[in-house]
Amino acid sequence: MEIFNPQVISLTQYLFFTGKGGVGKTSAACATAVTLADSGKRVFLISTDPASNLQDVFKTVLTNKGVEIAGIPNLIVANLDPLQAAAEYKESIISPYRGKLPDSVIKNMEEQLSGSCTVEIAAFNEFSNFMANEMLQEEYDYIIFDTAPTGHTLRMLQLPSAWSNFISESTHGASCLGQLSGLESKKDVYKRAVETLSDKTLTTLLLVSRPERVPLKEAERASSELSDIGVNNQVLIINGMLPSYDDNVSEKFFSKQQNAIEKIPENLKKLKSFQIPLRAYNITGIENLRSLLTSDHYILKNEAINLPSIFQLNDIIDNLYLTDKKVIFTMGKGGVGKTTIAAEIALGLSAKGKKVHLASTDPAAHLKFVISESNSISLSHIDEQEELMKYQEEVLAKARETMSEDDIAYIEEDLRSPCTQEIAVFRAFAEIVEMADKDDVVVIDTAPTGHTLLLLDSTQNYHREVMRTQGDIPDSVKNLLPRLRNANETEVIIITLPEVTPVYEAMRLEEDLKRAEIATKWWVINASLYQSGTSNHLLATKANNEVEWIQEVNEHTVGHFAIKGWVPDEIVYKS
Repeated sequence: MEIFNPQVISLTQYLFFTGKGGVGKTSAACATAVTLADSGKRVFLISTDPASNLQDVFKTVLTNKGVEIAGIPNLIVANLDPLQAAAEYKESIISPYRGKLPDSVIKNMEEQLSGSCTVEIAAFNEFSNFMANEMLQEEYDYIIFDTAPTGHTLRMLQLPSAWSNFISESTHGASCLGQLSGLESKKDVYKRAVETLSDKTLTTLLLVSRPERVPLKEAERASSELSDIGVNNQVLIINGMLPSYDDNVSEKFFSKQQNAIEKIPENLKKLKSFQIPLRAYNITGIENLRSLLTSDHYILKNEAINLPSIFQLNDIIDNLYLTDKKVIFTMGKGGVGKTTIAAEIALGLSAKGKKVHLASTDPAAHLKFVISESNSISLSHIDEQEELMKYQEEVLAKARETMSEDDIAYIEEDLRSPCTQEIAVFRAFAEIVEMADKDDVVVIDTAPTGHTLLLLDSTQNYHREVMRTQGDIPDSVKNLLPRLRNANETEVIIITLPEVTPVYEAMRLEEDLKRAEIATKWWVINASLYQSGTSNHLLATKANNEVEWIQEVNEHTVGHFAIKGWVPDEIVYKS
């Protein structure tokens, strides 16, 4: 497998880096951007991830319009903040009417434009503008997208078709619909975005994966679904390959990777594949980005953790059992191991006699890869398409009881809007939380941070959405926010890796949860090499680099954290 080197590979003008959370999309996208810019090419790098960490990587405050990066003259970097984009979109719709319409009408418009769908429309508009902007095409040699973890990206890339179809088929005028105001005027932009995405001379999809079973499976799913919407120019990048082994730990690490590569899904075997070697250092700062694709450097500091004792995951499970928590979330950046920790908590509580329901809100969920159902553990996963169909049927059935054919036709059109899917998924989320009333415990493996926050943000404006389309509110939705805020009932466990970006990401998540008045107590540092005792030079250097971030978490949480060491198997629970 060739080393990924953008200087010797033929590349199209638009490059999309996508893949499961934590596989190194941002690192690969940033290193590619820096390499191309250093070679004299004009490069625009954009993150579409709601939980972007580009600012950590470049150590620079970013905007959604793009800023120059000091030390890299040819590189502009932008961060699409969906909430900022939503505020700008909302104001662009309302401002022409301020002072011309009564205050009550303006207030009503503001309320209609406060839904989660507005956030998605705004982010999508920004994305489409970049794809269809002819000035950018002329000014830059490469326009690189660092995208959100796969589930969110699939939705983002499928949206041009969804919106275009919705507008084309609209018979009642999309501009009449509150949050969809102004979409008609964007029709040409969406059309150009779709054409650019599906033109293999313009766009390449770079599927990034770790050499592990689940991320490769996820890459296969993304490859297949994006092929279905015409994005066929795809390559595969395997990131983090350990080149050799020389002790027991590195041998298991190496064997796990090689086994995953040998069993790579058939559809991915058809793609041109490249590799990026595992590096000993954190991928932040310009010099590390410059060396990611070309060389490693080892600086072994021989630092040690100086703590009298450190909690283990079992200690947290004991605490959850003793405090009789009913709703338990695992949250954190993509790829930090939320699913496996959620599964281990479910297994631990089940072993203590609890009846547990384990659920995932992650569009890229892989619960059934890591745990099986039993008498005491049931599983569920939110299937977005299934929830959408169920919701549409319910709304239409109710409408048919009292409404005219014309009114029903109007509602049918509204329900074809991509916004409806957000409402349906949110309702399903509330129903899962409500299951705590019949099971002893509900453990919820949530999607990567940005998606989760958008979901939680929806709790306060979902009320208006349902009133608009359905006319009443399910008890599960009424009870949701009070339940999430009840620290006696709900526990949010923040999962991180002992590395700079996941730790900063976890801290930002904790702040967002505080603003939503949702308390957190425990953190789990997952997949730590520090306690493995490896003598392999590369892995030992990585392990030593963890110390700084374990100490940081200890100080931040005042000792309320557990460490789970790296293991070759996904689930290891011992009572």
